[in-house]
Amino acid sequence: MSRGYFADMSDMKQHGGKIAMANKIIIPSTAAVKFPTLEVNYSDGSILKLPFTSDADNADASKSDIPKASLVCLSFRASSQPMVDSWTLPFLNTFGHSSDIRLYEVSFIDSWLLRRSLIKKLLLKVMRKPKPGGENQDALQKQIVYSFGDHYYFRKELKILNLLTGYIFLVDKLGKIRWQGFGLATQDELSSLLCCTALLMKE
Repeated sequence: MSRGYFADMSDMKQHGGKIAMANKIIIPSTAAVKFPTLEVNYSDGSILKLPFTSDADNADASKSDIPKASLVCLSFRASSQPMVDSWTLPFLNTFGHSSDIRLYEVSFIDSWLLRRSLIKKLLLKVMRKPKPGGENQDALQKQIVYSFGDHYYFRKELKILNLLTGYIFLVDKLGKIRWQGFGLATQDELSSLLCCTALLMKE
């Protein structure tokens, strides 16, 4: 897990961030692994634990609040944002009116300076955006959140090595990973993602 920037750059030159092709079909629930618990912050400082599931520590959540599917997009460096967008924009266009789906973009901040309490508060204030909600909006809103600290063990659980590419996970209501993608989306991969999401909506 201890790779350097130049090793990541070498990989990017070889495959442009496409470290593997996305799943073509949905992973059966019995074979799926859990998405590791991750504490994130909204830009207003409020805290959320991902994945947001029925068995997570979300005491204020009612059963109706639990999404049937969540798309969790991980970005460790700014260079991966266009990759994440290649997945999220078509996803929003397709499922924008669904209230049973969540979409999270997680940006990881591992700098020891930026994660110091005062600097962290200032940084979140600078990045402040309104939380999803309000009138005349689609039911599905992109929720941009931030995770501060050392993410070594989190990355180890998900076998994440290259920090320059984007990682996309489709998670079910039990917090299990049912589909995964990497880098820039291809048309076939987008079709697979949308199909697998539709299947989760029926489970």
